[in-house]
Amino acid sequence: MCALFGWLDYKGIVPYKILKKLTQTLANAAEERGTDAAGISYIRDGRVIIYKRPKPAHKLRFNVPDGTKAFMGHTRMATQGDKSQNFNNHPFSGTAGDTSFAFAHNGVLWNDRGLRNDKKLPDTHIRTDSYIAVQLIERQGKLNFDSLRYMAETVEGNFTFTVLDQNNSLYIIKGSNPMCLLRFESLGLYIYASTETIMKNALRKAGLYKFASEKIEIVEGDLLRIDRNGGITRSEFEPKLYRSKCMSWYGDNEPYYGRAVISVLRLLRRGQFRC
Repeated sequence: MCALFGWLDYKGIVPYKILKKLTQTLANAAEERGTDAAGISYIRDGRVIIYKRPKPAHKLRFNVPDGTKAFMGHTRMATQGDKSQNFNNHPFSGTAGDTSFAFAHNGVLWNDRGLRNDKKLPDTHIRTDSYIAVQLIERQGKLNFDSLRYMAETVEGNFTFTVLDQNNSLYIIKGSNPMCLLRFESLGLYIYASTETIMKNALRKAGLYKFASEKIEIVEGDLLRIDRNGGITRSEFEPKLYRSKCMSWYGDNEPYYGRAVISVLRLLRRGQFRC
């Protein structure tokens, strides 16, 4: 269990002091899902910057430069890969073709070692299961919905992923693990966190709970991209059927009928379902 969190400031009207406070309050609130390590990523002069340490978030000072458009964060509860070796912690850096990106994962992947052999991926000193997803994207030679779909349909396990590219576009790949995404239209700001509890705690401490927000629907199997100007584009991937040690599950850790519910939600969103 880990946490994903971050924001995208597409109008540039939120004071830097508020964004700075929001960055730290999101990280601190996300400790409820992991205290083994914490890290953030942002873009400076077209370069992906990653800062991470094997410490709880509240013991770190996460300061992004004034003028930052988007920021991506992670708190970790380690399951694979020694947290004391900082390269095992999130976010991870990657390059797909001519696009650099940062990558973070909430969940556990269990076919990473098999994929490294089957796909003949390069060996790496990074032992975290999540890193196989970075390698799969890199192997595609591009960062877009096609490469993210390939990655999401190839890995097996529990996941939600976030990706921040060098152009300040934020991607969310929604698997079985939770994600809460809000848009503050009056502020020109998106904020996301793994759970609503993390979101509420961070907004209260940052003073943003006073502003109206809209919840952006995102369900299992969704691929979502928010560009630097706040525009949203969507695609989909097909979640895998898998079996736990105790019983069969489909998709978002719901019994088999969960897939039908998700299908109806998608049709409602597209205006293609009426009752």
